[in-house]
Amino acid sequence: MSHKRVPKRKVVLAVGGAGALAAAAILLPQANASQTDPEPTPKALSPAAASELASQLASRLGSAFGGAYYDADQQQIIVNVVGNDNNVIVQAKKAGAAVRSVQNSLSTLKSGAQTLKQQAAIPGTAWAVDPRTNQILVTADRTVTGESWDTLESTVRSLGEGVARIQKSAGEFKTFVEGGDAIFGGGARCSLGFNVTTEDGSPGFLTAGHCGVAAEQWSDAQDGAPIGTVQAATFPGDGDFALVTYDDPATQAASAVDVGNGQLVEIQQAAEAAVGQQVFRMGSTTGLRDGTVTGLDATVNYPEGTVTGLIQTDVCAEPGDSGGALFTEDGSAIGLTSGGSGDCTIGGETFFQPVTTALAAVGAQIGAGAEGGGGAVEGGGAEDGGSVVDDGIG
Repeated sequence: MSHKRVPKRKVVLAVGGAGALAAAAILLPQANASQTDPEPTPKALSPAAASELASQLASRLGSAFGGAYYDADQQQIIVNVVGNDNNVIVQAKKAGAAVRSVQNSLSTLKSGAQTLKQQAAIPGTAWAVDPRTNQILVTADRTVTGESWDTLESTVRSLGEGVARIQKSAGEFKTFVEGGDAIFGGGARCSLGFNVTTEDGSPGFLTAGHCGVAAEQWSDAQDGAPIGTVQAATFPGDGDFALVTYDDPATQAASAVDVGNGQLVEIQQAAEAAVGQQVFRMGSTTGLRDGTVTGLDATVNYPEGTVTGLIQTDVCAEPGDSGGALFTEDGSAIGLTSGGSGDCTIGGETFFQPVTTALAAVGAQIGAGAEGGGGAVEGGGAEDGGSVVDDGIG
């Protein structure tokens, strides 16, 4: 097992008399219509298409790009643009985006996040770029007090006016792992995320990295025989993900999430998250929950260490949900539950490992593993409604 620490021409008519005036009334609208391009209207886009367009515009617009977010009600991507370069604005609009003028470029916000990492990596803090406010949203849990709070405040001030803001969280940032039911290893309880096919064609699954470093082998029942072995795990550092391969190569690792009551969501592909996008989370403790992506490229300072590159959401989670699937209604795999604060009674902030990053790191792809006589396994099962492992689909 390896452990990696691991954005008119004017028309002038010389006229005389009533006939000429009538001709002008006819010709002027035609002349204007032919010489002025119509204002492009934003395209209706799915969240996945919006995320792809945002990535393209980040490359095209360069330093003028200030981030982007998804307006779910209008089904539009909103692109933040710094400055008043009309060519840049027209380019973004022609691509199908709605354009908003902002103060901070994405590079400015990322530079500010790097400063926070260097000067204020205090346990109990987290930050992520929030394109809706064009700021870095810094969150401090209830353990951040005294000198730690003063350091955080002074670091935020040093970034400049309007670059970052601080909010307090009533809970404590922690990873959501606990002893109990779901998948078990070394006395810890986590959730299976998504089934994958490894580079050599073997069936496996993704879960949280802090689960992967807690135990090398995992079972589908408390005190049961192992069903999978950890091949790679990253936590803390550049992510929170682990690859577990099924010990039985004949396991049919279904590309689906069991959301309870015999219902499955077929997982078609992995996709990038977009701020403003609706997402669903399935976990072994609290079952199916939904919410919205609120930030990207989040950094969380857990007691065990700093983790970077996460997705921030307002979906609730509790201990035992770690590693569980974050996905969309249309079957896109988005993330793996990492941690956060609060619970499903009071709410809170939660953080997820992007699936695309995890897949690239471990060399796997979303999809069913080798077919054979083994039991069918779905991701994201829960005690109350779903099941992590069944003898058959449903």
